[in-house]
Amino acid sequence: MPSIRKWLFSGLLVLVPLIVTLWVLEWVISTLDQTLRILPTSWQPDQLLGMHIPGLGVVFALVVVLSIGALASNIIGNKLVHWWHALLHRIPVVRSVYSGVKQVSDTLFSEKGNAFRKALLVEWPHEGMWTIAFLTGSPAGDVLRHLQEKPGSMGEFDEFHSVYVPTTPNPTGGYFVMVRKSACVELQMSVDEALTYIVSMGVIVPGGPKNAQIKALAEAAARSNP
Repeated sequence: MPSIRKWLFSGLLVLVPLIVTLWVLEWVISTLDQTLRILPTSWQPDQLLGMHIPGLGVVFALVVVLSIGALASNIIGNKLVHWWHALLHRIPVVRSVYSGVKQVSDTLFSEKGNAFRKALLVEWPHEGMWTIAFLTGSPAGDVLRHLQEKPGSMGEFDEFHSVYVPTTPNPTGGYFVMVRKSACVELQMSVDEALTYIVSMGVIVPGGPKNAQIKALAEAAARSNP
């Protein structure tokens, strides 16, 4: 029985990640294959070839994205993009949604963006409890003014971080919070390593010995912020 149990768990450790990976890939490919439906029926590969070839939608989506990117990079395309943005900003309901989504996408995908560039250790959801968060920026304007007026603040010299606290094991959901810069500990791990640590619920520790490093950083931060 001990041997059978060992073999069972060993088999699950090999098969479960493989099955989940294949399922995700199949979902992505099948979803992108739906983009071929925007083509005229006579131009769709299923009609031209007489058979369905999985993955053509991925190639088509990649070609479309690259083509739009190449078009937007030249002078004429850039003017068309600005005209398109101006048009959408004149539509009342669309303007609010589009502006918010565009700001987030510019932050996430821009080469100059700083979103999710650093992994931080912060106290959440209350003092004495620590979790990993990602730096997304810094508050400004009226929000920063109110934060600097809060008790315990050093006024205009107090710095704050805007951070995203992901949930586990699904990091796509989480909380947006603003914390003092002095209360954040910058971790010596990449964003990918931090995401792996979160998704695995702490089972997969980046580098192994960094578990002790995180504990030491938390203790040091607690001593410096009594």
